[in-house]
Amino acid sequence: MSRPANSSDSSTTASFTPINLPDCYTKIAELAFYKAESRGFEPGHEFDDWVEAEREYKEIVAKTIPH
Repeated sequence: MSRPANSSDSSTTASFTPINLPDCYTKIAELAFYKAESRGFEPGHEFDDWVEAEREYKEIVAKTIPH
């Protein structure tokens, strides 16, 4: 009997924590929103807010994934 293509052995699963992309983008959007809010929603900084929010999110995730 063969294993389904999406299954993995326990050693791989133990060292990998999947991230749900819709949840990821939602959290990044929230972080970017709070950055914009702190500036009074001054226009012209949307891209920078998003990039900074992505960086912060990656740091948060890196701290929570066991090594």
